Amino acid sequence: MKNFIAQKEEIIYNILKELNYELDKVVLVPSSRKELGQYQFNGVMQLAKKYKKNPVEIAESITKKMKDYDCFCNINVAGPGFINISFTDESLTDYIESLRNKELDFKLKDKKKIVIDYGGPNVAKTLHVGHLRSANIGEALKRLAIKLGYDVISDIHLGDWGRPLGLVILELKKLHPDWLYFDESYDGKYPDDYPITNKDLETIYPIASQKAKENEEYLEEARIITTKLQNKEKGYYDLWKKIREVSVNEIKSTYDKLNVSFDLWEGESDADQYVSDVVNDLKEKGLVHESEGAQVVEVATDSDNSPMPPLMLIKSNNSISYETTDLATIWERMHKFNPDEIWYVVDKRQKLHFEQVFRTVKKAKIVNDDTILDFIGFGTMNGKDGKPFKTRDGGVMTLKSLIDALKEETSKKTDESLENQEQIVDTLAIAALKYADLIPDVSTDYIFDVEKFSDLNGKTGIYILYSTIRMKSLLKKAKENNIEIGPISTINSDIDRDIYLKILEVNSVLQKSLKIKSLHEITEYLYQLTNLFNSFYASNKVLTENNKKIQSSWLGLSEITYKIIDELLDILAIEIPEKM
Repeated sequence: MKNFIAQKEEIIYNILKELNYELDKVVLVPSSRKELGQYQFNGVMQLAKKYKKNPVEIAESITKKMKDYDCFCNINVAGPGFINISFTDESLTDYIESLRNKELDFKLKDKKKIVIDYGGPNVAKTLHVGHLRSANIGEALKRLAIKLGYDVISDIHLGDWGRPLGLVILELKKLHPDWLYFDESYDGKYPDDYPITNKDLETIYPIASQKAKENEEYLEEARIITTKLQNKEKGYYDLWKKIREVSVNEIKSTYDKLNVSFDLWEGESDADQYVSDVVNDLKEKGLVHESEGAQVVEVATDSDNSPMPPLMLIKSNNSISYETTDLATIWERMHKFNPDEIWYVVDKRQKLHFEQVFRTVKKAKIVNDDTILDFIGFGTMNGKDGKPFKTRDGGVMTLKSLIDALKEETSKKTDESLENQEQIVDTLAIAALKYADLIPDVSTDYIFDVEKFSDLNGKTGIYILYSTIRMKSLLKKAKENNIEIGPISTINSDIDRDIYLKILEVNSVLQKSLKIKSLHEITEYLYQLTNLFNSFYASNKVLTENNKKIQSSWLGLSEITYKIIDELLDILAIEIPEKM
């Protein structure tokens, strides 16, 4: 069934046809002046320009026809031809009641296949706060796209194949030269009990990285080992598999806490097998030339307003570049999935890199002409000082440390006597973190304040959950007292009506969010809807109301409001605890 606003837009579209007017699309928008009407149609000026007629006359001819439909009321023309519209209470209650009695369906007509690349942590490194946004935004966009009917394939795209792994393996070799992995004459099976822990790996990489900066010989050894690894030499490659397994298990456990999951746990190593195909294809098409010993692809165009450097395909030392790995990954995705779109949820500072990659695959026709490659660049999460999050001793804060800080703060908001209090605190901490991270526009840098975003009041995940639990509790008490929930059949006040009208907006909010690849619209809508419900709750004694028709309508309205909030929180990957 079409949503309410789409139904009314179709009525007006058909009225225009009756009057011999053509418009590509009729759009109704919420009115900023409620005294004139609940919604507004602003297409008359476009028609007046097209048909060279007086806009007021056109508007009046449209409103005259609209009065034949009993779903509209308070139809009036303002200014040079803006049509203001309100909806009858009966049409509102009928529609909202129909929503309450069925599963919510937000699916769009056009079904696309999307690959979303998000997460992107490096194997053998600690997940820090900088890894949050890609995983959090990417997961929400994935869930949003699925909710709207798209076929979505999510890929974490691990950094698991470059020099950092060579550095880690080298340092392990220095620490444990007797390990069989480093005995090139060994030809047997490697034991399963090598004591490699994720804690070891997190300690080793910073040490190895610092040594490489200070010692050229050490760096050269790491380069050699990286080459051995990428050639899949026995021992080095087997140790790499062990490191990857340990690290991925740790990454999974952290992302599980954030309710983040992936269809594919692939990485740069998986794309490596396609590198030669890509390089040969680019060469055969005459797109590669040598520059200072390296092999590059020119991607600049005449329309560029600033310098666009060529894409580095093969470095002067014959090693492949980060860009080449991404080309190979797109090659693999096109051959395996042939998606309509590929979205990259990555740091906005990588914009140039992806522009070069996208231009290359388009130029080489590695993707179809109509394949959309979308760079969704996000800003940084900063501390109160406006600088990237640090620990008290000045180091980069780990994601686990940030979650622990939020748990400490949110524990103050819960009843310590509650059963499963620790689990509730975990749920609240994750909600506070995720909601706050999705409030700003994706590309905006923002300040994360642990105390502010853990507050029970204001625009926070804790506030949304507290209000949602209140709705859930209200409905539970009604059932326990055998009070009828629904049908929705009456609107008793302007506060009630405001909630009905806000519910009408949910489809357009989700569609806009998907269109511009932003979650801000959803977080803002959740806050507004929750605020309206809290005003409604404070104004009415629902469970003790004597008028049963009003009471059942109020409870039905509470039920559909809860239902919508539950759906939207699920898109944001936020869970609702039973109590707090």
